[in-house]
Amino acid sequence: MPQHAGGSLSDALFSADSVRRIDQYVIEQLGVDGFDLMQSAAHAAFHRLALRWPGVEPLLVLCGAGNNGGDGYLIAANALRDGMAVHCVAVAPTGKLSGDARKAWQKAVADGVEVRELADIGDAELGALFERSGLVVDAMLGTGASGAPREPISGIIARTNASGLPVLAVDVPSGLNATTGAAKGEVVQAAMTVTFIARKLGLYTGQGPSVCGGVVFEPLGTDTNAGETPVARLQNWGSVQNWLPGRRANAHKGQFGHVLIVAGDRGFGGAGILAAEAAARSGAGLVSLATRPEHVTAALARCPSVMVHGVIHGSELPSLLAAATVVVCGPGMGQSAWGQQMLQQVVESGKPRVLDADALNLLSKRVAVPANNQILTPHPGEAARLLNCLVPEIEADRLAATHRLQSIYGGVVLLKGAGTVIASGEGAADVAIGSNPGMATGGMGDVLSGVIGALYAQTPELPAQAAAMGAVVHLEAATRASVKKGYMGLIPTDVIDVLPQVFREAEPGAGCDKGDE
Repeated sequence: MPQHAGGSLSDALFSADSVRRIDQYVIEQLGVDGFDLMQSAAHAAFHRLALRWPGVEPLLVLCGAGNNGGDGYLIAANALRDGMAVHCVAVAPTGKLSGDARKAWQKAVADGVEVRELADIGDAELGALFERSGLVVDAMLGTGASGAPREPISGIIARTNASGLPVLAVDVPSGLNATTGAAKGEVVQAAMTVTFIARKLGLYTGQGPSVCGGVVFEPLGTDTNAGETPVARLQNWGSVQNWLPGRRANAHKGQFGHVLIVAGDRGFGGAGILAAEAAARSGAGLVSLATRPEHVTAALARCPSVMVHGVIHGSELPSLLAAATVVVCGPGMGQSAWGQQMLQQVVESGKPRVLDADALNLLSKRVAVPANNQILTPHPGEAARLLNCLVPEIEADRLAATHRLQSIYGGVVLLKGAGTVIASGEGAADVAIGSNPGMATGGMGDVLSGVIGALYAQTPELPAQAAAMGAVVHLEAATRASVKKGYMGLIPTDVIDVLPQVFREAEPGAGCDKGDE
């Protein structure tokens, strides 16, 4: 994808295996001592802890058996040197420690940290430790863990979450798969995660956004990918603003595409209206809506700038399709004969298209015919139907599911959800950073499809970029709207209302002459 040219290490996302190889390269090829690197990680994590929670103590540091546990022991030593009260619990027996993790434990003890073995602590005493503490440092399971945590760690995770204490997770919350973002069992609910060396994909998609809290990246001065290829790149509003096409002072509507929305069977007229208005608010030169005749009056009342057509039969669609630059098909379209006819005409037209909602449900029942000019925008349920599997299989590895969909259907696939994943089959995927629980309501996907359709119409040669920018803009608008409306009361029109404000910040200058002064 063009937007990846010159991408920096700071926005690159790697698998856990790649990060371990980068770590190994730094130690073996760059000559950085492993224990020194561990001390740097502990110092960086403690610094972030002190900034976020000044004066909060005692710390309850929970240490596992690997290098993640080693980080924890050294964080405890840092805290003690800073004059803080520290409770340090060896969740994994210290007798099993080896390598740098053992050195870290020995240094912490030498520095005065009292390390208690979990096996020697009764349940009541453990509960008292949680009650007396002000913050938990989770250094139990690192990036090497992939399955469900076993006892006693699973029980400690559950107790940690039940305590209500803020949690700093070291590198990755225990129980979270650092590559996929899946959690097969108990997982720590962190308020902040400090991650090292390179960013791990799992922190930004799947369960990651809901359990990591704020993610802080500390490269520890390494600044190398050691030849490892990122599996994805983070995209946020700051990174995509310069993707918006410019507009000259003498621009006209014909230069910014004509989006046709095909949507809204009986009882679902609002879906098409939302998509059409979102497209109009996202810079499309022209927007048309093909919908059931009974929805025409409502659509014109809401969006007088949209050309609305009442369509009874698929045979009425070709003339509208001929005039379109991009077609958005599916919102509220239903799966009856009317919806089937609409999709059939859209597919046969060969027009660049965004397929969403019921278009995807209908597509799952057809023989897959790849098309390079289409953008599919499934949520996990629709993705599962397209792949003939179950939703948990999609959520177990969202990146893999997205790539699999793309390999079958071609074009660009955007898998919705926290940490939306966008893949085109070329280069690393994109991940739209962030999540917003207020978007968990009907109609938000219709808005997204309209936004993407408008951006695709303006940059028809860059469908992957249009999809990624659409996801980021949609999330940014929702986040701003929720500041005023909250999460529970957020509705799709709130997001549409904020779209012009978001886009205004990215306008590269219209080139308009301000006149003589």
